Amino acid sequence: MQYFLDLFSPETYEAFSNSSRDISGFRARQKNLASRVQIGDHLICYMTKLSRWVGILEVTSEWFEEDIPIFYTDNDPFTIRFQVKPLAWLDKEYAIPIRNDDIWNSLSFTKGHDKNSSYWTGKLRSSLNFLDTKDAKILEKAIFSQGDNGHPFPIDDYEKLVTHRVRRADKTVIVSIPQDTTDDNHYAAKEEIRESIKIQALLSQIGAKMGMKIWIPRNDKQAVLAEWRPDNHPIIDILPLNYDETTLKTIENIDVLWIRGRSIIRAFEVEHTTSIYSGILRMADLLALQPNMDIKLHIVAPLSRKEKVFREIKRPVFSLLERRALSDLCTYISYDNLSFG
Repeated sequence: MQYFLDLFSPETYEAFSNSSRDISGFRARQKNLASRVQIGDHLICYMTKLSRWVGILEVTSEWFEEDIPIFYTDNDPFTIRFQVKPLAWLDKEYAIPIRNDDIWNSLSFTKGHDKNSSYWTGKLRSSLNFLDTKDAKILEKAIFSQGDNGHPFPIDDYEKLVTHRVRRADKTVIVSIPQDTTDDNHYAAKEEIRESIKIQALLSQIGAKMGMKIWIPRNDKQAVLAEWRPDNHPIIDILPLNYDETTLKTIENIDVLWIRGRSIIRAFEVEHTTSIYSGILRMADLLALQPNMDIKLHIVAPLSRKEKVFREIKRPVFSLLERRALSDLCTYISYDNLSFG
């Protein structure tokens, strides 16, 4: 028997919960991954956003392709399908948070890591990823136990884990720094991901040539280094910055940073496949947390996305920042304008 990951967003979790629960679907581009799954294998189900383990499905058929809608009235994207039998399916309030101590300290990809880090999310990037047998058995035991006689995990408990307090001059406010952003099966094609990684590698190479130290998010580092093999070890593993934890959590997720000494010189968000809005939001979060920070900010995207960058960056929420409009502080760079010579 093999074990595979099956990701649900809160929306598809609710849709599956309200269905007959006998079909689990995946996107067409995951056909090759689906071919590895055999009858009798188990799908360990995880809900993104809330970061909770929600159930176990036994595969009862070979994969098949069908476009009859399951969850959506039309244009259902999950056309690669398996017939399944639910062995356990937990209500949302009883689903097990991945940051629960018993789970966190047992799984091979989380134990020993900071609960607020993004290190562990790489394992949960795609449905139909293999799960280590030992990890899967730990999760199965916990999910079965929770289904038999478990206790609820209030949703508020999750919120306490992912929110931070920021002290302002007039009051203390609570903010959230997203960590687990994977959505069920919403993954870019491999060639698109590779193009984005190539741009990260090129930006890193240019910065290193200029004498900068380079920061790349932990989840991207291995892929970037497969495209670029630097000399003199310019990539750093720890940010040498004296900011509060909330700011650092925001900074460490930016696609590429050029650093000199203890200062960030430039920050780049590469927006090839993701929503333009997500990269701009991260830049805005940074400026909201540190309004006096003097960093050159850049959104890097294909020329075909230039108009969308300018449209999004001029939204009122970004134009009314405390210091200046984000459009005055963050520039657009097209792929065509990047070169290394």
